Amino acid sequence: MKKLEIGNSAPSFRAVDSQSTEFALADFKGKYVVVYFYPKDNTPGCTLEAQDFSELLEEFNVLDCVVIGISPDTPKSHQNFITKHSLRHILLCDSEKSIASSYGAYGEKMMYGKKVMGIIRSSFLINPQGKIAKTYYNTRAKGHAQEVLEDLKKLQDK
Repeated sequence: MKKLEIGNSAPSFRAVDSQSTEFALADFKGKYVVVYFYPKDNTPGCTLEAQDFSELLEEFNVLDCVVIGISPDTPKSHQNFITKHSLRHILLCDSEKSIASSYGAYGEKMMYGKKVMGIIRSSFLINPQGKIAKTYYNTRAKGHAQEVLEDLKKLQDK
């Protein structure tokens, strides 16, 4: 697994959301973008993280930043997740885990004391020029959205 570094070009991607509408990273050129990878809809940590990003969405929007969550789940699973938890940001499907792999967010990890292959909870702050401005690998769900928001504010203050 190759990790991305600050200054790298963000790997381009194209994927569908909960309504099977296709989105590409290029659709958001000229804006800041948060891309966060999470393992599975409706699991405790993933729900907490998604709710936090959703609750802070207005603050991200004010800073001209789009928030995108990506997991291997299906559009139907995403729709149920969005409805159940009143989520307000984009969730994209990566069933082949190819997007996660291109960001270094899929690989070997420890789960319950065993090595397994899976999504590594990771986030990326992408600048309006499409470059990686900040990376977050092996993040904790609690408080992560706030951390990303604070980092975005610092970047924009420079």
